[in-house]
Amino acid sequence: MHCVRTVTQDLYWVGANDHRLHLFENIHPIPKGVSYNSYLLLDEQSVLFDTIDWSSCRQLLENIQFLLAGKPLDVLVINHMEPDHGASLEEILIRYPKVKIVSTHKSFMLMRQFGFNVDSHELVEVKEGDTMCFGKHTVTFIAAPMVHWPEAMVTFDTTNGALFSADAFGSFIALDGKLFNDEVNFDRDWIGEARRYYTNIVGKYGPQVQALLKKAAGILDQIKFICPLHGPVWRSDFGYLLDKYQHWSTYEPEDKAVMIVYASMYGNTEAAAQALAARLADKGVTNTVVYDVSNTHVSDLISETFRVSHIVLASVTYNLGIYPVMHNYLMDMKALNLQNRTFAIVENGSWACRSGDLMQKFLDEELKCMTVLNERLSLASSLHEDKADELDALADAIADDLNQ
Repeated sequence: MHCVRTVTQDLYWVGANDHRLHLFENIHPIPKGVSYNSYLLLDEQSVLFDTIDWSSCRQLLENIQFLLAGKPLDVLVINHMEPDHGASLEEILIRYPKVKIVSTHKSFMLMRQFGFNVDSHELVEVKEGDTMCFGKHTVTFIAAPMVHWPEAMVTFDTTNGALFSADAFGSFIALDGKLFNDEVNFDRDWIGEARRYYTNIVGKYGPQVQALLKKAAGILDQIKFICPLHGPVWRSDFGYLLDKYQHWSTYEPEDKAVMIVYASMYGNTEAAAQALAARLADKGVTNTVVYDVSNTHVSDLISETFRVSHIVLASVTYNLGIYPVMHNYLMDMKALNLQNRTFAIVENGSWACRSGDLMQKFLDEELKCMTVLNERLSLASSLHEDKADELDALADAIADDLNQ
């Protein structure tokens, strides 16, 4: 049975929703599922914009078959060849043997690498600024390398104002019947998963996203729909979405807020983290979140780290080093190019308290444009009353810096 939604005249969503997949890219939990978006344009030529993940291919084929109603598929535009979008390519080629494939040079290279039999079809290689006309609709192609793969492009329909944005402006969460951003409460229910998607999937490539945003700015007055490959289609409130992407891609915090991340083996470092959170609240700093690094998936930690301005790292010393899960979190910050944050340090150790110096060294030498507050809380096994002044001093330093 088909399951389609109309985007606008002649343009249809023909994708699918996935609630069976537990780990996106086999690493990021998606408890609310994910959508795979594909779009079909019915003009003098029929045009499919991207395919979807193999796991949902049957739904895609049923949707296309319903809309084409026995007519051939003329053109397949591939904006992004990652398998969650390109894996159904072979099935489309088998069923529509005369379809013409339009994509970038590097995308065709990837198709062959994945073993798809594309060379028996007409291949049209496009680059920045090229255009194609399908009848009433004319599209232009815009290069988007490293957003977030090197072959990526976006396609803009100058007739209806639809921007097929590949992985840009995407989000976790299955659509479940809804399609448009104004059919959901995005700021309440979706922004966290949209941020988690961007920061963990695309976050490393801020400069490349900035380059794409600058290109989009030149046609912003013409864009009527933003059609990503995951998540809702945007047809309103573009300013809200672009503001988020501006913050994320320039590594500027969204909120003046404090995130306390603790690594605790037996609860003593956790107790210190909670005591610090309480001290901060006493001083009027209530925009605070506290996370156990061992029980919070690193994708959630990264998402929150991109959101907040101040991060407290509270770690026990383990084998004379940083607690392993805390170290992994720091390594993910490095991998995703996080910048422009202020850190404070809480360290603990029963006989060799080294975690603070090691975390400081990592922040200074491995990350970019980070500030570390001078005040540090050092514990020997647990927090005692004789550390009250140090705890207050750290809370004061964070509060003062936050309020600058």
